[in-house]
Amino acid sequence: MASHSGVPRQKWWKIQWFAEDDTPEERKFITKLDLIVVPYLFVTYWVKNLDQNNLNNAYVAGMKEELGFYGNELIRLQTMYIIGAVLGQIPFLFLFTYVPMYWLVPGMDVMWGICTLLQYRANSFAEMAAYRFLVGWFEAAYFPAVHYILGSWYRGHEISRRGGMWYAGLPLGTLTAGLVQAGATRQLEGVHGLSGWRWMYIICAIITIPVGLVGYFIVPGTIDKPNKYVLSEKNLAIARSRLNRNGHKTQGKLRFRHIKQIFSSKHFWIVVFVDVLFWNAGINSGAFLLWLKSLKRYNSATVNEYGTIPPAMGIFFTLFANFSSDLLWGPVWGITFASGMNSLTNLLLLIWNVPEGAKWFAYCNYGWSYALSSVLHGWVNNILRDSPEMRSFTLVFINIMAQSSTAWTGILAYPTVEAPRFLKGYSFSFSMSTSLIIGAHLLNLYLKRRRDPKSSQSATPDIEDTDDGSLQERVNNRETSKSLHNTQVTVVS
Repeated sequence: MASHSGVPRQKWWKIQWFAEDDTPEERKFITKLDLIVVPYLFVTYWVKNLDQNNLNNAYVAGMKEELGFYGNELIRLQTMYIIGAVLGQIPFLFLFTYVPMYWLVPGMDVMWGICTLLQYRANSFAEMAAYRFLVGWFEAAYFPAVHYILGSWYRGHEISRRGGMWYAGLPLGTLTAGLVQAGATRQLEGVHGLSGWRWMYIICAIITIPVGLVGYFIVPGTIDKPNKYVLSEKNLAIARSRLNRNGHKTQGKLRFRHIKQIFSSKHFWIVVFVDVLFWNAGINSGAFLLWLKSLKRYNSATVNEYGTIPPAMGIFFTLFANFSSDLLWGPVWGITFASGMNSLTNLLLLIWNVPEGAKWFAYCNYGWSYALSSVLHGWVNNILRDSPEMRSFTLVFINIMAQSSTAWTGILAYPTVEAPRFLKGYSFSFSMSTSLIIGAHLLNLYLKRRRDPKSSQSATPDIEDTDDGSLQERVNNRETSKSLHNTQVTVVS
């Protein structure tokens, strides 16, 4: 396993977009990726979260009353989506190193759009639950696939910024969903005999399907399976050169022996633990809307409009957390800061008996809970940069484990009938957010001990020396030995 710094990090006051070792050609190539790939991924994540969050908005905009959802149907529908997403990821544990990413991601996106459209016709809980399951199934590969793509082109000190710009699509999608539902409620209610919340699903599908089709011509794939519509042979040569220079392996296929090595490594289980904490550290996404509705001051459209405030702030939180991680203090302190702010949010809601302004502050700051996502997963990408096969498996596996945990924690901690005060939920989220800080520092400490042989004379690599992924480490050791030998010869002379 490689160290978790792609290149030596500059002093915190020396902020720069490119690394000092980047050549003019490499900077031109990086700029090309930044201007083509990152904006498209941002748009796709905006669409994803527009579609994901429309359930909460539809629920408070009339679906609850029209379909008779007066129990825990909302949280159960959210859980059906999670089950679909978790089960749908299992095949991709093995497929990422075999299937071109520029076919996989757009294809799944188009099917996602079709299933989003079908939700407009739901007339019962069972029918809506089936559609939510399918939406989750076709969303399954997206999150780990994008991180795998980013980790295939960017180095460790670069990836959080790009991941942050991509991930800003999450709060923007949540924000837009509220505005779309508010507009549909006001302008389209009853048009052609359809409720406003049904029109929202139609609008979302009209946006989603074309975006997915465009991906065939924009998603770059990976270096071993590149999209020739986006990158030339010269681009690929530049990419290989700069990645190989910092220990990034650009080719490899997952074999069963790799799975055994992954499961026997200590850092893998620490990463799983940290990712589970991350997925459970945030409050339920519909809690703010349910609290606003409980105040009985605002109509449905106004509730959805106010619901756009937290994601609007979340855009800033996401960009700050990821840019500061790359340019200032590194992933462990980026996670510490964002999770510390999230812990404050959870604490205020846990206490509950605070001024109403404090509740507004807390709900509007819950975006810190997801702001650190690309910091964490970018860190994982970089930890395993010398083994694409292990990197692909790990990104999918930790996502399966972490997301599957939310399928039951959501039902236990945030049952809809307990709205607006989720005492169990806020207690649970607070414990997760504070534990996440501890988990990040434990992972960082373990990585430091592995990099520094003086810290533990008996320490051995978790990945066997026979594995292809450790080739760079062995080459570096040989080069270090040569250097020491040459130095000794010089001294003798």
